[in-house]
Amino acid sequence: MQLVTGWLEGEQRHGRHEEARDLVLRQLEHRLGRLERPLKRRVRQLSLVQIEALGEALLDFAERSDLDTWLEQRR
Repeated sequence: MQLVTGWLEGEQRHGRHEEARDLVLRQLEHRLGRLERPLKRRVRQLSLVQIEALGEALLDFAERSDLDTWLEQRR
């Protein structure tokens, strides 16, 4: 039973991560325009905590270089 419960919790976290990542990517493209594949790939590689932080930070982004700077600071 614990194994099934742990698996379900893992699946829920994974789903939440994917949903958050997809939402942030849509918001970034709305604010900054179409993102190139390498840039999208970098965003997709972020942890859930980083995605959530990016979701807040992007509210202050005015240009694509703001996103580049944010990502570089988290390498």
